[in-house]
Amino acid sequence: MKSIVVTGGSGKAGTAIIRELLAAGYAVLNADIVPPKEQLCHFMKADLTDMGSAVDVIRRAAGTIDRRRSPLGEADGVVHMAGIPAPSLAPDAQTYQNNMMSTHNVFSAATLFGLKRVVWASSETLYGLPMTRTPPAFAPITEEHPLSPESGYALAKLQCEQMAREMHRWNPGTTFIGLRISNIFEAADYAAIPSYQADIEPRKWNLWSWVDSRDVGLACRLALESSVAGAEAFTIAASDTLMTMPSRELMAKGFPGVPVKGNLAEHGTLLSIEKARRLLGFEPRHTWRK
Repeated sequence: MKSIVVTGGSGKAGTAIIRELLAAGYAVLNADIVPPKEQLCHFMKADLTDMGSAVDVIRRAAGTIDRRRSPLGEADGVVHMAGIPAPSLAPDAQTYQNNMMSTHNVFSAATLFGLKRVVWASSETLYGLPMTRTPPAFAPITEEHPLSPESGYALAKLQCEQMAREMHRWNPGTTFIGLRISNIFEAADYAAIPSYQADIEPRKWNLWSWVDSRDVGLACRLALESSVAGAEAFTIAASDTLMTMPSRELMAKGFPGVPVKGNLAEHGTLLSIEKARRLLGFEPRHTWRK
């Protein structure tokens, strides 16, 4: 049984990730500043913006947790989801500082104790969200699309991707996989989706994209288990959009003049997940259409 630390495991994505890992036979430690609503695994309260706390979490997980008190023996990796999860939830400077420091501390502690793999939450916002301000260069957007951070949140994610590359260069034994996660929906959120259909404008900010929290859990598990090495980034989204209007028509009406490249399913996602499909084996299991 492999052992994984999930930071931010009390949140929407973190809870789904823990469920996915437990179902696959992993031992899991949840490190978060707030307790979970449901105790799925061992919980450790920690403010990861404090370097000492981050080191303590990883140190304990890396082999010093009492097996009589915790299901975790020696951690093999960390899934880092902790942080302010979106722009505009706090002042820009606070969001930037919080997310930069927590990520730096977790990355540093993971390399200090020799964890083999760090999977972490980057963001779709790197592509220029809201797209109403920075139109896409092309669609579907791939990982090679120009990056245009438009907020302190997105800027922190961009600089954390660079941080991952440099920390891997310093510590080649640790792989860093950043997941550029789309707007996360839980099953309870599906009921609101029909209300989006009357007007394409409100959801064009991220090309009408989304992802089920359970598929975020799947993506994290696949990233942990993959043979990908180095420091890589992958877009994680559902395979379809949130709209009943076909994707090419959405682009023609919402972003006239922006080229739509390659084969595209009728309602295919406009944030390409082809790299994740190819290298991680990621195939979303959930859609609101059924």
